[in-house]
Formats: sequence, C-alpha cells, structure tokens
Amino acid sequence: MKKNQYSPESLMMSYGYKASDHQGAVKCPLFQTSTFAFHSASEGKAFFELAYGLREPEAGEEMGMIYSRVNNPNLELAEKRLALWDKADGAAFFASGMAAISTMMFTFLRPNDILLFGSPVYGGTDHFIHHVLPDFGIRTLMFTSLDSEKEILQRLEDTFPGEQPSLIYIETPGNPTNNLIDIEMCARLRNEFVSGRKDCLLAVDNTFLGPVFQRPLEHGADLVVYSATKFISGHSDVIAGACAGRNETIGRLKAMRTFLGSMLDPHSCWLVMRSLETLQIRMERQDASARKVAEYVAQHPKVESVHFLGYLRDDDPQKQIFKKQCLSSGSMISFNIKGGEKEAFRFLDNLTLFKLAVSLGSTESLAEHPATMTHVDVSEEDRQKLGILPNLVRLSIGLEDPEDLIQAVESAFGKV
Repeated sequence: MKKNQYSPESLMMSYGYKASDHQGAVKCPLFQTSTFAFHSASEGKAFFELAYGLREPEAGEEMGMIYSRVNNPNLELAEKRLALWDKADGAAFFASGMAAISTMMFTFLRPNDILLFGSPVYGGTDHFIHHVLPDFGIRTLMFTSLDSEKEILQRLEDTFPGEQPSLIYIETPGNPTNNLIDIEMCARLRNEFVSGRKDCLLAVDNTFLGPVFQRPLEHGADLVVYSATKFISGHSDVIAGACAGRNETIGRLKAMRTFLGSMLDPHSCWLVMRSLETLQIRMERQDASARKVAEYVAQHPKVESVHFLGYLRDDDPQKQIFKKQCLSSGSMISFNIKGGEKEAFRFLDNLTLFKLAVSLGSTESLAEHPATMTHVDVSEEDRQKLGILPNLVRLSIGLEDPEDLIQAVESAFGKV
C-alpha cells in the first residue's frame, strides 16, 4: 500500500509533520507566537503578495508564516489533517462553530441575496439567520426534511419570483431531533440555481455525524461545516469551528477569516490535533453505546417516541436517506417523555452520571432540554412545526460504560 493510501485514522499521527525538523519531537510543538520573522525583506514582500492574492504563486512556491491571524504552523497542520477525513482539498479552523458559520455566510452572501436553509438547525444558527442576517439585507427562506424538491422550488418561486438563492445551508442530522435532509437532493437544487448570472453553493453542517459517519462532499456539497467543539475536539476543553471543501472556496473563507479575526488560536489547534488522533475510536465507541441506551429508552413505558437514526422504520422516507448518506447512526438520542416540561425537568434533575449541560460529542455524557435551553430563541411556531416540544429531552452519549448509563436513565425515569 502506498503511503498516500493510508486511512485518515493512521495519518492523524504524522501527516504533514517531520520530527527531524523539530529536534526529533514526536508531537508537533506548540507555536505560541503572534508573529514570525522573515529571512529578508524580499521574502516578506513575497509572502504578503500571496496572502493578499496580488499574484499567483510561482512553480513550487508556498506562502510562509506571517502573523498568527493569517497563518500558524499549528493552525495549518490541524487544517491539513481535518481535510483528510472529508477528502477535501483544504480546511479552515475558526474560533467557534458560530465563527465558522457566520464567516462562511458573510463570505458567500451579500445584501439582497437569498439564503435557502433547512431546519431544524442549532439554536445559535437559527438566531443568526433570523435576527442577524436581515440586518445586513440578506433574505431567508426555510424548508424542512418533510418538504420535497418540488415543494421547495415552488415555495421559492412563490416567495421570491424569478430569483435564485446564493447559498443553500442545511444541518443534517438536524439538532435536536435527528431529522435527515437529502444532501443529493439539495445538490440538485444547487445545480438548478447555478447560472451565468449568479453562483450558488451548498453548505452542510455535519456536526452530529462527521467526519467519521457522514461525508457530505461525496454527495455533492461544496462546503462542510463543523462545530469542532463537539466530536472533533471531543473533550469539552476546546471551543472551535471548521469548514472543509475545495481550495478556491476555502481560500475565500480564509481571506474573510483574516479580516474578521475569527481564526482558531495555536493552543486550541494543538489540542484539536491531539483529539483528531482518537476521533474514530471515540465516535465508534459512542455509537455502540448509544445503540444500547436507545434500545432501553425506546421500550420504556414513560417514553412516547425516540428520535434515533438507528431506529428508523423501513417504510420511513428518512430510512432511505440514512442508507444513502450515513455510515452509522451516531451517538445523539432525543426522546419525548410522556407529559410535558414538568416531567422532562424531573427526569433531567434526577439524572446521575450524565452532566446536565449543553454541547455534545464529548467523552462525558450530557443531557439537556432543547426547548428551554439550546433552542429557546427559536420561535414558538417553528418549535411546534419542528418537534422541539416541551417534553423533548436530548442525550449525548459519551464513553462511560453503557450499562451504567442505562442504570442512570432507569433511575431518573423512576422519579418521574
């Protein structure tokens, strides 16, 4: 097997790094510096010309280090390794998931442009779309996993006759209900909108399953977006975001990142590289444990319904999407407890071992109440439409013994 055919989990230990260049250090050192010294004034000139896109690089020429807001060895190495997972040309890390989303949207949307977005999405994303983008003259139109390709096109024509969106943005699986949106269907929509007059990109938030259990670029997406705080970092000690995609697209993102100052700092990049080394083994263990916990929750008499990708019925249209674009069911479980907010709170307040906290994808198991926490700012009308109800509980399964987690869930149900 040739070296460039190694799988990503093997390359996470060494790709892009030569120990001999750093006094034999097996792990990449932390470059905790704000700026970098040039060998000469002409070298500094060349680097800045490339950084600002004033000319194309000559054969074999690469831009060197300038300033940690522009580039940093830890930042570039983390980006190279993340790109391997998504089979992307390149990647860009940001100071948070929302920094990645906001930088991406401000890069590819202008005043009077249209954003076509699938819902549900993370509550912070929902707020940004509904309450920030309109202040910049950006128009938005929502669809859900229940809408067909034809219905989406008709709604767009009814709302904005004769116009096309500049960006399609979806989150799949959707937070917090695990709803799936067909990436290939959205890619067809993107192709429908692309014309000589205007470009249109498809961006997919892949936080719940990626990059191990879903690869949106393989299904036609232009950009993959992550809250890298979650599975990618996976230890609840880093706030980070990321995007991956084609070189031209990532290049535009990095240019905007430079001037918004939304890049990830060197120390956080160093921690992300640590986490990428165990990404697959963590996600596989969490996935296996979630199946056991979901099986227990699904049969409990105090549960109305379970939203878990491993329990989709064969006659459910979502099952066909799952089989097409998902490699496994992941470790996120949502369920509706019988009753309402009171019963959900009682369950959460009596849940041991799980931490009652927002976020997800970490080594520890977490539990939260979406309707009053992560998605509290979503309109009441949309919460009802999207199933973010007062009796909905969301669990993120970590690395604890699954039997212990089941025991904790069983005990909490006993107090409801």
